[in-house]
Amino acid sequence: MKKTSASILIIDDQEDILFASKLYLKKYFDTIYTLNNPKNIVELLAKNTIDVILLDMNYRIGFEDGKEGLYLLKEIKTLSPKTVVILMTAFGKVETAVEGLKNGAFDYILKPWENIKLLESVKQAVDKSWREQKKNRNVEIKDEFFIGNSPVIKKAYSLADKVAKTDANVLILGENGTGKFVLAHHIYSQSERKGQPFIAVDLGSLNANIFESELFGYAKGAFTDAKTDTPGRFEMAQNGTIFLDEIGNVPLHLQSKLLQVIQSKTVTRLGESKPRSLNVRIITATNLNLKLEVADKNFREDLYYRINTMEIVLPPLRERHEDKIPLAEYLLEKMIEKYGRHEITFANKVREQIEKHAWNGNIREMENKIERAVILCENNIITVSDLDLDLITEYEENPDDIQLSTVEKATVERALLKNNNNISKTAEELGLSRGALYRRLEKYNISTN
Repeated sequence: MKKTSASILIIDDQEDILFASKLYLKKYFDTIYTLNNPKNIVELLAKNTIDVILLDMNYRIGFEDGKEGLYLLKEIKTLSPKTVVILMTAFGKVETAVEGLKNGAFDYILKPWENIKLLESVKQAVDKSWREQKKNRNVEIKDEFFIGNSPVIKKAYSLADKVAKTDANVLILGENGTGKFVLAHHIYSQSERKGQPFIAVDLGSLNANIFESELFGYAKGAFTDAKTDTPGRFEMAQNGTIFLDEIGNVPLHLQSKLLQVIQSKTVTRLGESKPRSLNVRIITATNLNLKLEVADKNFREDLYYRINTMEIVLPPLRERHEDKIPLAEYLLEKMIEKYGRHEITFANKVREQIEKHAWNGNIREMENKIERAVILCENNIITVSDLDLDLITEYEENPDDIQLSTVEKATVERALLKNNNNISKTAEELGLSRGALYRRLEKYNISTN
């Protein structure tokens, strides 16, 4: 029987699973790789072209919720977007598997699997991988994503392009769903480090108990499940870029450890005493106002200044009026391609609702709504009910409230001017705490630069 020329990677912490699956699949496919430690994914993907990955969803004893698998799926899709991923789980949690499908997985199988079902799933995944590769050979490959033409977003990307050529640390601020990851990856792709690793870490989803082992790595025997020497995310990003998302959610007692790594440009694995040198560009992001967090003693001031050589603010969608319809059309094209429904268009009434809608969830909300609409719409016309928008429009305020806020804003601006933008003196004159003053600066978008 002739084997299919494809490369398959199986990732599971159980050696018997790796042995059995490799033994079976190598009868049908040319190249089978196995990993018992998911932390080695980055190195393997950097050295080899992988068509399909079979990814287990649980790795640590006592943790069977599949969150590790979802986290690794996101990382794989960042490192190698065209690699097709099949999820494996022994616990039959369909809702977790469905979440994985939404996040880019091709299929899922339950362990113990039926060999025929496993083979069929892998064959279909290989076919999909080949189709994607063929499509990529026939089109120009480029870093294509929607930026927009509103002045506020063009300013943000102009700053990004300038700082990308340097090694300066960048802090990206913005509400949830504004595209912080996309901007971080854009900075990386425009930098001298492109082609080197880009490691994204969602700090908000990291349990405090595994924070150090995930970021800094560990030596064999450092703790019960430490079976091999394992590099952390910082080491994986060596010579490249590490993106630390949701840095504002890191607990205070762990911020000092993060500061030490950034400050010293070295990392010490758990269970070791010798530091390892780092050459890594650091990009961070948060949806919090870190100035307020510093003022309220929730975030270390020294860490704030270490990560904030350049600060870039991504505006919410409600401040990008001229971009709403073009963005919706761009996202519609993405979903048309994803689901193969090439005749779909928006009804005119829908465009009106898109312009009026507040979009408090920003780009992510719009993408989710449009994907849902593409799935549900009939007759190839997306209606208002398909899009499922509530009727909350922007800034439906009472005129008296507007007048009061205008007075307060003017009062704060006069006090700042009088005190040469000194926050402490201005807060004292207004009878406010520093934190309360910072909240008003944010509320009224008042700059102190």
